[in-house]
Amino acid sequence: MKRIALLLGTALALALSGPALAQSPIVIKFSHVVSPDTPKGKGSLKFKELAEKYTNGKVVVEVYPNSQLYKDNEELQALQLGAVQLLAPSLAKFGPLGVREFEVFDLPFILPNKDALRKVTDGALGQKLMSLLEPKGIKGLAYWDNGFKVMSANKPLYMPADFRGLKMRIQSSKVLEAQMRALGAIPQVMAFSEVYQALATGVVDGTENPPSNEYTQKMHEVQKYTMLSDHGYVGYAVIANKRFWDALPADIRAGLEKAMAEATALSNTIAQSENDEALDAIKKSGKSQVLALTPEQKAAWRKALEPVYTEMVARVGKDILAEFEKEVKSVSH
Repeated sequence: MKRIALLLGTALALALSGPALAQSPIVIKFSHVVSPDTPKGKGSLKFKELAEKYTNGKVVVEVYPNSQLYKDNEELQALQLGAVQLLAPSLAKFGPLGVREFEVFDLPFILPNKDALRKVTDGALGQKLMSLLEPKGIKGLAYWDNGFKVMSANKPLYMPADFRGLKMRIQSSKVLEAQMRALGAIPQVMAFSEVYQALATGVVDGTENPPSNEYTQKMHEVQKYTMLSDHGYVGYAVIANKRFWDALPADIRAGLEKAMAEATALSNTIAQSENDEALDAIKKSGKSQVLALTPEQKAAWRKALEPVYTEMVARVGKDILAEFEKEVKSVSH
């Protein structure tokens, strides 16, 4: 309750300060939950640099990384209340908000490669999904990559049977819950900022992340094994408070859109190299053994995870899933 009261007070203060903002720089608070040296962290800093440049100082962007303002289970409410203006949450975060269609991105092995991903995010389907956020008071601005996920634990996870009984941390996503249950694990929803401590103390046994998240949050230091599974994708939607965004002067909004387009290009370009470098650093650390899956082992994962599609089709929407799969299949391999 104290947190909500603070949010409401902040939002009210912002609303009342409207006339004063006409004379002062417009302040945009951009909150996120990961380290500044991740792809999302670097993308947010590039957006700050370009937004201030392209608006000739009429906008000041304050970036708050590492859950400094809000944990990932608090930030969407903060955005809707106007306490922050920009976020870049994982696509999985929109399910609990009632926009379950985004959870299609969480389905295991649904995206074979980055070309298929771009076909979805850069096309009509990507825009259609973003438009579903508007009734929630949210304006979708861009899709930012993180990358394909690896699994980590204190034992090798070669086969689905190896997951049996393990407590695996996930983001809040019914699809990811179904994924872990299909593998025989016990899904544990937990804020990103709490994962390292939970792994270190054995509250959870393992988790899934792109390598850049695993490395920058030092999870590899408390996980003996990292499996190169590439079983799922983690991406972000850069979103704004819709009322704030729509109320911006046209020239300011144009400058911010230009800055966002360039920051998006940077973030998506560096995502792969950042993950490659992080994986190399994990290997060199000697603290987590990086293991590859054989084609036979990966096939066993795929077979074990097939029921997730059947279970989740009603949740993400039959039409959305069909459209998604059609876009993916249209990309030549």
